[in-house]
Amino acid sequence: MGTGRLEAFSDGVLAIIITIMVLELKVPDKPTWESFRLDTGTGLVVYLLSFIYVGIYWNNHHHMLQLCSRVSGGVLWANLHLLFWLSLLPFSTKWMGDEGFDQVPVVLYGINLFLAGVAYYVLERAIIGVEGRDSPLNLALGRSYKELASPPLYLLGIAATFVDPWLGMACYVAAALMWLVPDRRVERFAAQAAESG
Repeated sequence: MGTGRLEAFSDGVLAIIITIMVLELKVPDKPTWESFRLDTGTGLVVYLLSFIYVGIYWNNHHHMLQLCSRVSGGVLWANLHLLFWLSLLPFSTKWMGDEGFDQVPVVLYGINLFLAGVAYYVLERAIIGVEGRDSPLNLALGRSYKELASPPLYLLGIAATFVDPWLGMACYVAAALMWLVPDRRVERFAAQAAESG
């Protein structure tokens, strides 16, 4: 089966995740900067980080599927597994924003990020399993240092949160910054695949 329905469904779910996250932002009680800072400021910062993460997943998911010509039932389930962990981001985002970066919500946020990262890796492997070792996706990925660095960075963030939640947040932000620049190899292979039809 082709990838069209999988991509359309995933795009819809990611759009809903972003919508839910923004709807969870608290409106300030008073029309003052102080009220905005106290009532909304923390939530807005956490929303921005989560929005960036969802954008990173959407971008990479899009590029990955450009290099994929067919999917199997296993790929569909692996994709749902990824969407499950991403769909929990509004919850972990809101809790961390409401509690002002307390230890337990920051740890849970890190666990959420870690499990989404694992699920994305599982999806990549499932696609490569269907497409084969000579698939454009496998050739494009090669040895991806970002993929190797992300899980330890999330785990470091989770552990660092027990020392100071801001250290954990620094690790989560560092992981996001690392992924902001798309992988040029994947983009190059995607462009070649689009040109070849």
